[in-house]
Amino acid sequence: MLDKIRDEKTDKLAEAIASLRNVEEAYRFLGDICTISEITEMSKRLQAAEMLRDGNTYNDIAHSTRLSTATITRVNRALRYGNDGYTMVLDRISK
Repeated sequence: MLDKIRDEKTDKLAEAIASLRNVEEAYRFLGDICTISEITEMSKRLQAAEMLRDGNTYNDIAHSTRLSTATITRVNRALRYGNDGYTMVLDRISK
């Protein structure tokens, strides 16, 4: 999947994200590049990934996050068959 989106523009975006030094810088960048709705949606997806890893049901996750079960399914698919991005960041932030 990464090969489908990888180009000079997305490389630059990935480099920009990797250059962030702390949470405050991340908030500043996210606030400029995303809408509040986009940031909220991404945070809900991360919460869903964490809840899936913890064994919560789709119904529990949908109730807690207000995400659709279709979105939860996409998050679960990424957890199981994706690029291990969710696993990597969840492992790092839980330490």
